[in-house]
Amino acid sequence: MNGLRVVPAWRHGQERLYVCLTDGRNVAWYDRDTARVNLLSEDRREDVLDTLAPFLTGPVTVGPPPVPTPAELARLTLHPDDDLAPNRPGEALVVALDRDPGPAHRLRPDPRRRALAAEQTVGDALDRLEGAGWHTVHSVPLPGGDRIHHLVIGPGGVFSVRAVYARKQRVLVTDPMVTVGRRESRPLLRQVRADAGRASYALTAEVRPVLALAGPAGLDVLSPLRELRVLQDTELSSLARLGGVLKPADVEALHAMARDRHTWL
Repeated sequence: MNGLRVVPAWRHGQERLYVCLTDGRNVAWYDRDTARVNLLSEDRREDVLDTLAPFLTGPVTVGPPPVPTPAELARLTLHPDDDLAPNRPGEALVVALDRDPGPAHRLRPDPRRRALAAEQTVGDALDRLEGAGWHTVHSVPLPGGDRIHHLVIGPGGVFSVRAVYARKQRVLVTDPMVTVGRRESRPLLRQVRADAGRASYALTAEVRPVLALAGPAGLDVLSPLRELRVLQDTELSSLARLGGVLKPADVEALHAMARDRHTWL
């Protein structure tokens, strides 16, 4: 047993067979119409083909998802209301606080303002990667009212980044639990992985999860992290040193998809 299962689905009017891990993340999908197996992770090639074997009816092409053609990119010319590129870090929280700033006097700080400070700190650090060939889309809306805090696309791949406020507090990570200061531990790493999974599905590309801590006093990671990074905001520049995953044309194509609101519906 290789821990993979096949889940049929319809997307853009075409039937697809998704190959999923036990936690629901996709590693590949099979398009019957094009007879193509699209791999998100090359190292699972043999396992994916073994899992799909009962469903394959003839010769198939196997490889990474194809990059959108120029014609497909032309269709992504966006109406301003559908373009997420102008979003500021924490855009959704900025709008929410403008609409409902809350009581002028309260015993405890509004948690939305701390969350906004975290997204702004992390977002500013990610925006500084722009000159190194990276793009960041902030506050990406998802169905159900959730959102991806930051989606980063560059030569080193695609990353879904969730920001957490930790100013002057020590952070303890024991997968999947995260403890910030004296606050109650929360299974934040599950949410971080879920964000990446949803982004991978929408973009049909491998998306890697990152938890970004804004201003912590220290960080202790007590267990190995599975396919996930935990970084302080001052360490996010290290992403710029990653490369060899996406060509410049791939980066631009994925950025064009990511900034389109309809991609995430």
